[in-house]
Amino acid sequence: MHQLVVMFEIINLIYRYFSDTLFHETVMRAKVIGMKKMWSYNNPVRILFGNDGFASIASLIDGRTYALVTYPDAPFQTLTEYLTEAAGKPLIVVNDIAPNPDCMLLSEQSARFNSVTSRPEVIVALGGGSVIDSAKVFAAAAGDFGKVLRHLETGSGGSGLSAIPIIAVPTTAGTGSEVTSWATVWDEQRGLKFSLVRDNLYPEIAVIDPTLMLGKPYGLTLATGLDALSHSIESIWNINANPVSARHAVAAASTILADLPKLLRDLGNLDLRNRIAEASLNAGLAFSNTKTAIAHNLSYPITLGWGVQHGIACSFALPTVLRSVIGVGGFRETALKQIFGEDLGHGADNLTDFLASLGFGHRFADHSIPDAACIKIIDEAFNGERGKNFIGSKESFLKAATQSGVFNCNLNN
Repeated sequence: MHQLVVMFEIINLIYRYFSDTLFHETVMRAKVIGMKKMWSYNNPVRILFGNDGFASIASLIDGRTYALVTYPDAPFQTLTEYLTEAAGKPLIVVNDIAPNPDCMLLSEQSARFNSVTSRPEVIVALGGGSVIDSAKVFAAAAGDFGKVLRHLETGSGGSGLSAIPIIAVPTTAGTGSEVTSWATVWDEQRGLKFSLVRDNLYPEIAVIDPTLMLGKPYGLTLATGLDALSHSIESIWNINANPVSARHAVAAASTILADLPKLLRDLGNLDLRNRIAEASLNAGLAFSNTKTAIAHNLSYPITLGWGVQHGIACSFALPTVLRSVIGVGGFRETALKQIFGEDLGHGADNLTDFLASLGFGHRFADHSIPDAACIKIIDEAFNGERGKNFIGSKESFLKAATQSGVFNCNLNN
């Protein structure tokens, strides 16, 4: 009997040795072959997409008291009247939204929520990205923009911010704000740009109704379409990218490159409006998990300092950034090649031609930015939060920029 016990112990020791050895070898082999690390994708927004989706807003409000954030223009007045008749009168209407929501105006607008007898149970944001971003600020402020600003400036006090559910109804195809958890806040007086980021700022529901995008002028359609293109591509050359976000990005960018020029020639084409609206949504779903990267960080001082519209400012450098990440490998390079073809250098040339066909160039000087400002803009961009999302390097960007004649800065400065 004793011999049997000893034998079983020996067998057990041998089993444990080979099991541990096999496990160790498996782990080491995984490291050698570069086994993929765990990744995740999450977006909690309920999405309703389709023509005449606006008619469903009253049922989505579902008897709750609501605030309406929108524009004062005639089409929005008509939509406001329709919504009031269907869902009842809003507790408050904020309809003086600025294109780039600024601290000074946001403070005054937020204070208006203190004039109502009770806090609205939901906010309906009907308009472009600035409207939806402003609604997110109002939801966090609940009448006190000061606590939002303190959080933006110091990073503290987040637990004291409020949260009001948002029904986002975009009327442009570009920002993707209807499916993200952040809002862009500008301080033009100090030349600063902030991002208000809170998980509870994801809208409760996004209603994408392409009929609301009919009638949008050429310039707005162009700028918002390019913003969506930048969002999609920026989510790929991003340290936070994952295979799901990349698939959304490929779908978005491929559609925009194919169909945006067609839409710009036929602004009343509802089928094309649908396609670009879906592409913008896909771009939003892509960068909702990654945030943006270097092209956007380059754009902020260009918008603040030279007045270049955001969609243009965050797009003109895309060919240069693309050249700088050639050879990055992995699913990111696969995604880029699905969009631009196997030869990414040739793809960058085609992207440059695409932008030129829409009326603007890929050089800083094409947007009235002097050579002397380039290096400072680039340095600050790579040191900023969005710049740190970029998988490439400043050196590779500068090399690509000088080789393609993007600027004539003295790189020794």
